[in-house]
Amino acid sequence: MMFSWLFGIWLSAQQIHSPANITITKDGIPITTLNRAELFNPYIDLPILNPKKMEGFLNQLNKQISTPTEDAKIDKHGNIIPEKVGFQLNQQDLTEQFYRSFYNPNRASLEIQLVPVYPKVDGELLSYIRIKRIGSYVTSFNPQNKNRTNNIQLASDAINNSVVFPGEKFSFNKTVGKRTAGKGYLRAPVIQRGEFSEDIGGGICQVSSTLFNAVDNAGLKIVQRFSHSRSVSYIPPGRDATVSWYGPDFEFKNEYNQPILIRARTLGHLLIIKLYSSDSIQYIPRKVPNPPIY
Repeated sequence: MMFSWLFGIWLSAQQIHSPANITITKDGIPITTLNRAELFNPYIDLPILNPKKMEGFLNQLNKQISTPTEDAKIDKHGNIIPEKVGFQLNQQDLTEQFYRSFYNPNRASLEIQLVPVYPKVDGELLSYIRIKRIGSYVTSFNPQNKNRTNNIQLASDAINNSVVFPGEKFSFNKTVGKRTAGKGYLRAPVIQRGEFSEDIGGGICQVSSTLFNAVDNAGLKIVQRFSHSRSVSYIPPGRDATVSWYGPDFEFKNEYNQPILIRARTLGHLLIIKLYSSDSIQYIPRKVPNPPIY
């Protein structure tokens, strides 16, 4: 008991004589300042670190200095654009430095270390799974409807180059994200409660419906799919997949032994979605009805 009391006094003395602020540097250049007192528990006399405050500081710093990864992708000409390695804060190293600085009253700065973060999809994988087409579907749209065409293009770009690994689920909503004006989506016709109206992102259900039929053609497992409350002109009856950010989603699962690559694009008045994998994939395709012809 006496030892703990004396140790607490010694720690407190160290804190008093230590600099109040610690400068955080990257490559020797200051990027932020850390106040020691702000990270300690204010309700205890001993200088005990508050884990939540330290975690919050590290997360905020990581957002400031990290660089995201970029998966490899295939451009419209069929060329593979290489992946980019990202970097993030080595939080454990900085935490250990902070603790060590507590016992070194002359230390007034900490140098951050970055660790590489490797992308999920690299060029080598893409070259391996772009070989064999296992499913496809094509639907038509009216390119004169500029707003709807814009939304179809944005949504197809969002799912293009997606890779679904064995045992992994693909969610249309998670992949495309929330459809907002800030992302470029425009108001276009939608079906709500069986009636036609206009809303941001109208037209993206053609992308999810075309994807569903390509996925079904490839024999993949459909996890979640909902039809519109009334028939749509671009797809055979009962073959649509309606989606909404706060409502239904379209999901499928890759139960095959190889990753699946989604390729989606528009060409004139056509929306074309194809699924590829390696030539060693073992899959069982399904026949799907042809789309209406405009």
